Amino acid sequence: MAPTPEPPVSTDPSRPEDQVTESSALRSSTGRAAFVGAMFLMATSAIGPGFLTQTTAFTAQLGAAFAFAIFACVLLDVAIQMNVWRVVGVSGRRAQDLANRALPGSGFLLAGLDVFGGLVFNIGNIAGCALGLDAMFGLDIRVGAAISAVFAVAVFLVRKAGVAMDRVVVVLGVVMLALTTYVALTSSPPVGDALIQTVAPESVDFLVITTLVGGTVGGYIVYAGAHRLVDNGVRGPENVRAITRASISGIGITAVMRIVLFLAVLGVVTQGASLNPDNPTASAFEFALGTAGQVIFGAVIWCAAITSVIGASYTSTSFLKVFGAWVTHWERWVVVGFIVVSTTIFIAVETTPVNLLIFAGAFNGLILPVGLGLLLWVAARRTDLMGGYKYPRWLIAIGALAWVTTVYLGYMSLTELGQLF
Repeated sequence: MAPTPEPPVSTDPSRPEDQVTESSALRSSTGRAAFVGAMFLMATSAIGPGFLTQTTAFTAQLGAAFAFAIFACVLLDVAIQMNVWRVVGVSGRRAQDLANRALPGSGFLLAGLDVFGGLVFNIGNIAGCALGLDAMFGLDIRVGAAISAVFAVAVFLVRKAGVAMDRVVVVLGVVMLALTTYVALTSSPPVGDALIQTVAPESVDFLVITTLVGGTVGGYIVYAGAHRLVDNGVRGPENVRAITRASISGIGITAVMRIVLFLAVLGVVTQGASLNPDNPTASAFEFALGTAGQVIFGAVIWCAAITSVIGASYTSTSFLKVFGAWVTHWERWVVVGFIVVSTTIFIAVETTPVNLLIFAGAFNGLILPVGLGLLLWVAARRTDLMGGYKYPRWLIAIGALAWVTTVYLGYMSLTELGQLF
């Protein structure tokens, strides 16, 4: 049984009866909620404990120069996200299914890479949940991991699982953004210096940019919202403007969270604080707010982690559907199994080091060109898979430039990635 209560819909976007239904849906509150849920699912999938750890660690490492990496990341994210969402949304097919049609067998490779990357990230997500409950309530990390896993499983087992998932990620996303903004206002960061180094950085680190891109739109994350729209029956050329707005809005949410967290940590390190390498974000919050900082950190990382557990589990399962109809039939339980496996691995190793979270972002950045390249090929050469939709050449050009950039960044970062271990 699928985790969403919506009835199945045809994946052929050229059928007029489907187009009428979809257009009508978009004018309703349900249609608007589908877009909001999809863009927050993508955003909160990206904003997990790895996101918090990476942003904090790199801010401590680069200082105000990290602003340039954020700026470069956002530009690449927009170019990538717009293309992926438009190709998937207009075609009405998930990325792995499009890949298999364009190049037989490539969809299985894409699914395998993304599911593995999602699993690595999800172990870190469970770790973040455990750390959050420990910071707030002093719970043992194993107990915190188990409680959080039960919460995530419950989201997918309720009767209206799709609606529950959308609402949970929206509410918790707003909560963690508000709390982090409060910390940023308290830490008094040097905003002027950050603005200058956004365009004139003192240093540039390729691994940092690759890791940020990988942690924001790499691996499964870039497909989370697009696959959600397809599952909700929102697809076809008539919805292309709304799909594009939603894709950019999703990146906008992650960018705002990244900037706010960067400023919060920058204010702390500028004041001379020495962050704990084992938990840099917690030490930054505590320096800014004292004892209350620990509780706020716990709330922020738990919100970030549990929404990422939901997003990673849902999207990874959507990729597994390429391996057979049985995945769709038992979708709820496959999602539950993914959560249970992630939690079991975390409990078995007891902790997830900072390096693992950074590695997850870098790994997803390295596999990003695979899926992006396949989808750009579909956009440029396989109009039959796009329902006859004429893809804008300017958008293909931007996507191709982003693809070349991700390949180059991946190559450069490979020489640095080994230094982490």
